[in-house]
Amino acid sequence: MQHKRRILTLAMLACLAVSLFSVAYPIYVIRPFRHQGAQELAIALVVARFRAMATVTMAIAAILAWIGYWRAQPHKGWRALATAGTVAAIVLAFLGRINIFELMFHPVGNPSFAAAREAKLDADEKVIAVRIGGEARAYPIRNISYHHVVNDVVGGAAIVATY
Repeated sequence: MQHKRRILTLAMLACLAVSLFSVAYPIYVIRPFRHQGAQELAIALVVARFRAMATVTMAIAAILAWIGYWRAQPHKGWRALATAGTVAAIVLAFLGRINIFELMFHPVGNPSFAAAREAKLDADEKVIAVRIGGEARAYPIRNISYHHVVNDVVGGAAIVATY
């Protein structure tokens, strides 16, 4: 019976580890302003691609392990710990379906501007500059780095400035 509990405990811990890795690794690697190596980015993108399926599979496996553990473990404290682990696996399955970058990076829809002489930019500030007709705009990279997209109208033309 103790051998069965040990196997079920390891199964549940493995489910939690795979789920946590599936959710956390892509977020860690792909976060803004962090250098990404080609190989680690490729791995993060593969993990992100399969994370929803992996976390749901791990949640189901954790539930099955929890059922077996509940039957095999007479102590309420260990049962509560197993329940917490199962709930964590289920929560990670839901988090695995959320693209955190879609929540973080949303387009700027109505940017505000100041005249060039009134703008407070550092001397080495980089900008994306657009001139259409007689109208010009400059979008500071630092301001749009978290949004990555600015929707605007310049010279009567709808544009998208992206970084």
